[in-house]
Amino acid sequence: MAYSSYSNLSRAQLTFEYLHTNSTTHEFLFGALAELVDNSRDANATRIDIYTEKRQELRGGYMLCFLDDGIGMDPNEATHVIQFGKSNKRSPGSTHIGQYGNGLKSGSMRIGKDFILFTKKGNTLTCLFMSRTFHEEEGLDEVIVPLPSWDLTTREPLTSDPEKYAIETELIFKYSPFKNEQQLMDQFGKIESSSGTLVIIYNLKLMDNREPELDVETDHQDILMAGTPVEGVKPERRSFRAYAAVLYIDPRMRIFIQGHKVRTKRLSCCLYKPRVYKYSSTRFKTRAEQEVKKADHLAKIAEEKAREAESKRLALEARLGEDLSKDSRAILRKVQDSAMMLRQDSDMKKRILEAKQKALKEPKELNFIFGVNIEQRDLDGMFVYNCSRLIKMYEKTGPQLEGGMACGGVVGVVDVPYLVLEPTHNKQDFADAKEYRHLLKSMGEHLAQYWKDSNIAQKGIVKFWDEFGYLSASWSAPPSSESRYKRRRAMEIPLTIQCDKCLKWRTLPFQMDAVDKRYPDSWVCLMNPDSSQDRCDTPEQKQNLPCGVLKKDKQTAEDKQKELAEKIKQQQEKLETLQKTTTIKSAADLKKLPLDVSMKPTTESSSQATRASERSITRPRSPPLPAHLKNAPSVLPSRTTSQRPSRTPAPTPSAPKVETSRSRAAVKPPQPAAKSASKATPKTPPSSRGSRTPAKASPAKPAAAGQRKRIIEQEDSEEEEDEDEEEEEEEDSEESEQEEPQTKKSKMAAAASNRGKAIEKTLPAKRGKLDEATEKAPQQEPESDAKNTQKDKGLLVEVRVNKEWYTGKVIAVEANKQSVRWKVKFDYVPRSTPKDRWVFKGSDEVRLMRPPSPSSQTPDTQQKAEKGPAPMEPDTTQPGTSREVTDSLVTMLRTMLRYFFPPAFRIPKDDVNSMSAEDLVAFPLKEYFQQYESGLQSLCNSYQSRADARAKAVEEKSNSTEVKLKEADEKLQTLRTNIVALLQKVQEDIDINTDDELDAYIEDLLTKGD
Repeated sequence: MAYSSYSNLSRAQLTFEYLHTNSTTHEFLFGALAELVDNSRDANATRIDIYTEKRQELRGGYMLCFLDDGIGMDPNEATHVIQFGKSNKRSPGSTHIGQYGNGLKSGSMRIGKDFILFTKKGNTLTCLFMSRTFHEEEGLDEVIVPLPSWDLTTREPLTSDPEKYAIETELIFKYSPFKNEQQLMDQFGKIESSSGTLVIIYNLKLMDNREPELDVETDHQDILMAGTPVEGVKPERRSFRAYAAVLYIDPRMRIFIQGHKVRTKRLSCCLYKPRVYKYSSTRFKTRAEQEVKKADHLAKIAEEKAREAESKRLALEARLGEDLSKDSRAILRKVQDSAMMLRQDSDMKKRILEAKQKALKEPKELNFIFGVNIEQRDLDGMFVYNCSRLIKMYEKTGPQLEGGMACGGVVGVVDVPYLVLEPTHNKQDFADAKEYRHLLKSMGEHLAQYWKDSNIAQKGIVKFWDEFGYLSASWSAPPSSESRYKRRRAMEIPLTIQCDKCLKWRTLPFQMDAVDKRYPDSWVCLMNPDSSQDRCDTPEQKQNLPCGVLKKDKQTAEDKQKELAEKIKQQQEKLETLQKTTTIKSAADLKKLPLDVSMKPTTESSSQATRASERSITRPRSPPLPAHLKNAPSVLPSRTTSQRPSRTPAPTPSAPKVETSRSRAAVKPPQPAAKSASKATPKTPPSSRGSRTPAKASPAKPAAAGQRKRIIEQEDSEEEEDEDEEEEEEEDSEESEQEEPQTKKSKMAAAASNRGKAIEKTLPAKRGKLDEATEKAPQQEPESDAKNTQKDKGLLVEVRVNKEWYTGKVIAVEANKQSVRWKVKFDYVPRSTPKDRWVFKGSDEVRLMRPPSPSSQTPDTQQKAEKGPAPMEPDTTQPGTSREVTDSLVTMLRTMLRYFFPPAFRIPKDDVNSMSAEDLVAFPLKEYFQQYESGLQSLCNSYQSRADARAKAVEEKSNSTEVKLKEADEKLQTLRTNIVALLQKVQEDIDINTDDELDAYIEDLLTKGD
């Protein structure tokens, strides 16, 4: 059907309100700014400047400008800007970011109400003006866009309709910040390169407080999101400089914000122990199927056109017959050529269709790169790029969704081609949510494999982070700023910087003085300390990443049966727990409860308590904790009755008070040795109130150490006696408080019983006190044990499963007479392993994952720790140090001090030779090494300054040489021109067009002359 038959049909119209509606797709404001940066990158720009110009008369108080040195646009190409949805970048193999022809309009209208575009290409200057203010003031419904253009040399307008040009410029002068043609030409003058584009956005959108959404006053080197707090927000969500630094996976364009260069990053070069995993899948079919349908449609249309052309050719050949006139042959040849071209086009589209159908069945391959962010561990997650452009950032997946320390600090990077996943129009999400979720799931599986391959969990997560300066218990706390931790982090991640001339990335060798060094914005390859990479013509080194392989756990029938049995056991435990609970609905149900124990006579309960105490005496102890748990520093709990050593009678009155020594520095909790010993001793008549259960005597030790230890033990025993007296006073006060609400008769009975107790206390054996202790023991010990065991809830532990350690958290505690069991919920385990497991406390299968550091102790613990230094206890398990070894160590220390002796130290160097061992112990080593490090730093700085000066001199010399070479080339070219002119005067018919022809002609003349 001919196109002319459609001329009377209705057409869709684009109204002015669509400009605002189209801009609302950008919920993230920095995404709108990134649209304009993407256009510069697609235009092959090597530099873009993003800056503001103050204009108080405009809404917002300033204009936002984007200036690049890309290929620019001529007047014909500029008309594509005002066509919504049309893009020349859209092709199957395109690497351009823009695909929809909508970014400039939607992005600029999201930032402000109006924008004006200046572009230069070839010998033309073009201005494009799109303004919502103009449409509102004039009451227009259609979108009208003035588009004047000028000649670059003459600055004359390029138009065949002067009236149209006059109206366009008049509208620009009236509604734009530039009021005459000279001001417009000044904007073109800002494009210093041979081609480029300048976009100016003004009348910015405001917030409810009448302030602009973009804050340019707080930081004059950045553009911030107004009203966004610093804490709790990712830096890329608050700072456009931080967002622009990671906007592209392989940056090849210099970005300047407010005149200062952005330190763009290649994320894979900023991670600790990066590793790449190859991934292929046939699941990503949506985009490929759309391409196949489109290719099939185009192939069918081309086939129809080819058949129609061939039928016309056959009909014309039959009609002309044997007519061989010149006009007939010309018409026939034209129809034949047209049919042949259409057939070739149809065949080509068929081949494209076959290739896309074949590609649809082939798996799509992606590269997952994982590494640890040791610079700021709370900034972790997946960064998903599309055609090198950032789409999603900080996406949690796999073990990171559990919220534990597993895979914490790990960053993942993937670049997804356009044919695998298609982004949304605002480039902040993907169109196919189902396939994107499948991508994240696959990345989560590979993330778990990377965590296993890195061996961080096996070596200890806390130990790993402590090594890089993360000393705080808070996960979001920054690392330590001490120089040794800074050096440690800098040693693991070499600095990668981009040359300002060739735009190649160079990896600098590690230098001690370069840890906190600020490199200039105009860094070039000549400044590279590595001599093999100090020239711009040197090829860029590729990053060699180790390749990992996803190892899927194959469940055997035995493993499946074991997992099923574990699940059945868990369900049975839940069922038993439900059966034990009884719902009370009436008074009859209340009577059925086992409350008769409290109704029994006192004598019976006391006898039961005595029997319970006898059973508790013979009860075996819980298995001891391993050494790494027993000796781990922990927060000292408040002293309670259950934690103090119980006061049990000693076997004989004359037993010596010997106890194992312990520190009073509140670093380790006191060991209830006396209490455990009392449980193992039989009941014997007590000797006195303050007596203790004797401990086993330690092996023979040196006299001095033994005497010192006895003094410590006596002090500890006196301290424990004071604590016992305080405990008795507290118990007496509790008993008196319980007696107050009693009736008068009960008070009299209690007074009589107290008098009886006072009489019994005068007996030598003190039987009443012993009976009281035996009555209270079985009542208080279970309560205190239950409280202690419940305190274990929430502990972070590591459990060994199938010879590998996994992190988890204690969620339930079960205690019995023999042992204590923990129920641990894992942060992450393979699918074949249950998510939780019961383990015995103190067994070899469990260990504490996070022993509290001094910074994470409670204030009460720190106050106890500050009461006084713990008395140093000499190590008597090792043999005595010989005099020869001591002298040898003293000599070695003297030699070391003399060798590294810093200049101008307050102690003369010669005095070290005469120092005794005691003087060397008191030597100010900290001040010594600080001065040594300061001298070494100044020496390195002097070397660096010399190197910088030399590099600057070499660069200046290189620039002067280039200038001289350029001048010599110009002189040579002038000389060649003069020689050609001279030869043409001598011989008019000479024809020399190139330098090579001239050189050959002169050489030929010289040869003939010889």
